Amino acid sequence: MTDRIIILDFGSQVTQLIGRRLRELNVYCEIFPFDKCPRIDGSVRGVILSGSPCSVRDADAPDVDLGGIKGNVPLLGICYGAQLLASKYGGEVEGSLAKEYGRAMLTLIAPSPLFEGVKSRSQVWMSHGDTIAALPEGASVLASTDDVVFAAFKFPGEETYGVQFHPEVYHTEEGLKMLSNFALGICGCRADWTPASFIETTVASLREQIGDDKVILGLSGGVDSTVAAVLLNKAVGSNLTCIFVNNGLLRKFEYDTVLESYKDMGLNVIGADASEAFLSALAGVTDPEVKRKTIGRLFVETFEKYARKIENARWLAQGTIYPDVIESAGIPGIASKIKSHHNVGGLPEKMNLKIVEPLRMLFKDEVRRVGRALGIKDELVGRHPFPGPSLAIRIIGDVTPEKLHILREADDIFIKALKAYDCSSMDFPSSSDPSRKAVNLYDATWQAGVILLPIKSVGVMGDERTYKNAVALRAVASTDAMTADWFRFPYDFLARVSDDIINKVPGVNRVVYDISSKPPSTIEWE
Repeated sequence: MTDRIIILDFGSQVTQLIGRRLRELNVYCEIFPFDKCPRIDGSVRGVILSGSPCSVRDADAPDVDLGGIKGNVPLLGICYGAQLLASKYGGEVEGSLAKEYGRAMLTLIAPSPLFEGVKSRSQVWMSHGDTIAALPEGASVLASTDDVVFAAFKFPGEETYGVQFHPEVYHTEEGLKMLSNFALGICGCRADWTPASFIETTVASLREQIGDDKVILGLSGGVDSTVAAVLLNKAVGSNLTCIFVNNGLLRKFEYDTVLESYKDMGLNVIGADASEAFLSALAGVTDPEVKRKTIGRLFVETFEKYARKIENARWLAQGTIYPDVIESAGIPGIASKIKSHHNVGGLPEKMNLKIVEPLRMLFKDEVRRVGRALGIKDELVGRHPFPGPSLAIRIIGDVTPEKLHILREADDIFIKALKAYDCSSMDFPSSSDPSRKAVNLYDATWQAGVILLPIKSVGVMGDERTYKNAVALRAVASTDAMTADWFRFPYDFLARVSDDIINKVPGVNRVVYDISSKPPSTIEWE
């Protein structure tokens, strides 16, 4: 039985980070909405209460019955979770004093297993309007900041802790050490959640779940669907058929390149070229949402056409990962549903297929770690995320063959330049594995691409005045795409890419760089 920690989500935007940080420690954890707490069985070694945009002083503040948890297994309340612990058990929470947002300096007051090996004074990240004004009877203060007396505390006679700061965010200097102390020390979890253990247990589980049935999977060329395909191939072998749909909106040579890259992997891959149908259906369409729905509908129709040729298929495999699962759930009244469920929507019902999602408990960086452990080529494991609607949402306005040609050529120059620029001597972490340095700028960025803008501008090329298209370069640094910051390229790199695009791509005379972060901007433009 795998040790696990349960995280109860009260709607914080950074709840996923708690899970990701614990997984970095090779500790298995699961995130549940606060009102759907699972049964606390012998595998649960501890529980964490997340932050929240709510106030515990509100009449309808989210609450949870901790009767079978507090005092029975180690419990850690973070921000709202700490205030909930204080208010439920006799302490006082006020809304007018000592509000803190951003960095603060934490000073340790008393020794504690939670802060074992943590510096006596270190930076933490605060984000709270309410503050704990008085602790429950018998609880002791462990740490304070300049403005908050009860920044960390412990209940007497039990392993129940509260911290008003966020140890999960990277701005908290020793946050990972604190979470390690809780998970590995106080909870006694075994650090056995590794790529190798995941592969072993998942392959065995897939064999038991699927048996001798046939499975179909929609490949995209991205890391999620590729890792899912290799895992399923290890489990069911030739009973897996993969379908790669060419929607006519892929990058330059991508359809042929992706198919070629799968040839030596032992996967049964079918190429489905439906580019003409997609481009015909998109003619004259300018609304971004209509584009997405049109592409989604045609993808399902194309996939169904080819999938029906596979006799006795019983399962549809999807590369759903954990953030998709969490974001599709939402917390009514607190956290909005970020994503409606995606992938091959509607197809399982049409074809009477059952769903199998071998990666649904993994974060993106874990998928990459599993992919490397499976021996998948780094060109696939380290591939940037690419939007489902492809280049259609990187062309602002209607999609035409001419616009696609311009965008593909500009994008190809940008991506090749990223891969060719040696940044091994610079202080850039790899986006696919933050524990190692990036070797090139493609490795350093999370996602990059070119956007064709719906405007033309005046230029001078040679002795002639021109009036041509403008394109925008977009590149971001991120850990999970929920938040992203624009990437700080060396100026010589930007200058070289701009020159190359303008000189080599007919129809373009201006290149700009998007320096917007998410939020408020999204990574894609549509």
